[in-house]
Amino acid sequence: MKKVLLIMIIALSNLYHAQTQIASIEFVAKCVVDKSYCLEDYNYVKDVNHLLDKYTGTWKGTLNGKNYEFSFVKKEKFESEYSNIKWDMLIGRVRITNQSGVVEYDDFNKSDNDANWGTNFQGDLKTYLMTFSGNKVGCNDTGYLYLSEPSPSNKMKIDFYQIADIVSKDCSNFQTTIPVNKIIYLTKQ
Repeated sequence: MKKVLLIMIIALSNLYHAQTQIASIEFVAKCVVDKSYCLEDYNYVKDVNHLLDKYTGTWKGTLNGKNYEFSFVKKEKFESEYSNIKWDMLIGRVRITNQSGVVEYDDFNKSDNDANWGTNFQGDLKTYLMTFSGNKVGCNDTGYLYLSEPSPSNKMKIDFYQIADIVSKDCSNFQTTIPVNKIIYLTKQ
């Protein structure tokens, strides 16, 4: 009877272990630098050391006469329709107003699945990447936001880089929602 019980405990332990393969955000970020470092058998990327926490909250800054307000919320075990791996990640939203206070862009009401998602840290763990897709359909208004590690004085920099994409209309006078290759300096509110 003891042998049967021991076998059942071992089997259940192995089953549980197979279902909860956890990799830390730091571990997965190192895969960017060295692919041989990666494991293929994890199903949850966890913010074990709370690296994402310093990015959460509301951040504001200005650039070229426009006011930028970013809101970042940490989601745990976020599930996307594109992957079977759960992630601890930031979900980001942005509101842009001009000098007169007129809202030019606002995605604060988007659902988590439609908002801007974090992807992961760069290998040095000093820069966090998020997807961004603006509202200029048909022109290339998608790319990555690079969030620099916040300083102890609650300052952070964000840059936007477009990804190469196919445009479906005349975009000769097109400008991205967030300026390309321009640093926006933000302060945590």
